[in-house]
Amino acid sequence: MRFLLLDFDYPGYLDWLYAENPGLHEKSFDEQLRVTTEACFGQVGFWTSNLQAFRHEAYEIHVNNESMQKQWAKEHGLNVSPDSRWEFRMRRGIVPWASRIRERRWFYEILAAQIRYYKPDVLLNLWMPGIANRFLQEMKPHVRLLMGQHASMTLSDSMDLSCYDLAISSFPPTLEYFRRKGLRAELNRLGFEPNILTRLRSGTKDFDLTFVGSFGGSPNANRIPWLETLCSRFPQMKIWAPAQDVDLLPLSSPIRTRYAGMAWGWEMYETLSRSRITLNFHHDSPTPHANNRRLYEATGVGALLITDWKKDLHEMFEPGKEVVAYRTLEECIELIQYYLEHEDERNAIAQAGQKRTITEHTCYERTRELLDIVRKYQ
Repeated sequence: MRFLLLDFDYPGYLDWLYAENPGLHEKSFDEQLRVTTEACFGQVGFWTSNLQAFRHEAYEIHVNNESMQKQWAKEHGLNVSPDSRWEFRMRRGIVPWASRIRERRWFYEILAAQIRYYKPDVLLNLWMPGIANRFLQEMKPHVRLLMGQHASMTLSDSMDLSCYDLAISSFPPTLEYFRRKGLRAELNRLGFEPNILTRLRSGTKDFDLTFVGSFGGSPNANRIPWLETLCSRFPQMKIWAPAQDVDLLPLSSPIRTRYAGMAWGWEMYETLSRSRITLNFHHDSPTPHANNRRLYEATGVGALLITDWKKDLHEMFEPGKEVVAYRTLEECIELIQYYLEHEDERNAIAQAGQKRTITEHTCYERTRELLDIVRKYQ
């Protein structure tokens, strides 16, 4: 089968990627894709490589990467509409006034050309809120099976999903949402790519306690008081997060003194692998489900993960033996202190968690599950 995967990259990550690789925007589409894949940000590259490992054709499109997308258009002889146009109006009904309106017509023009070019058996949209359903409906004649994937962020009840044949999610409430709207949906959990382990540069654990993630804006703002308390309690704590999250904090916030910078993609895995203990706190959600990538990223690289307790955490990891789970902030503090002081127990749980992840929670296994789902609904 031929798969085409559509994904969205955080703007902050794209800024970092091209700043780290001067001149990359002038390179070929294949070279930009290679550098993006090697950066190990997100999951789409892991999907692609594992689908290919199962002897399927698989291609990925980073739909909002303007540089890469326009390079693809150039290489395929596609003329793209200008990014802006002049709009003329009468200011206050008297004075002629011209203003330049920026548009992103390139976004759908290039994406439509790519879908027609690849003619996928399966189109998997990993950015359901960001690609218009009306556009996807127009693309249906060029696709055999149109799938969507969405995790835990709330989708609007007014969202039109009629263009999709099927959806997958790692989050049970999202599956319920899909099914309520009449869309067939199947569970497909998140995973870890073990090949990352072969690229880790450091074999040392030189960070006692870390948090790698975001806390800016809804739904992550509830992490701020939690982090501030831990920063005040543990002077060895280090935090990696997007710079804009820190910029929004008051100058008095103890998070500022523990902030170590940003860690995108590969740097995130390197940071987690150097952590004796790393922390997880699910975003502000009333549902009691364990569901974020940090569960697998942290355990996969061998850190001891201390995470907030969820009722289905045991379906992925055994609390107390493969990860450590807390129910309150006070319990979180006690567990951090205990495992900082008990190295043998800390290492034993971290090793057991890593074994569980690279045995059961790999991207290869998730891809096998995806293929079973696709065959079921073809």
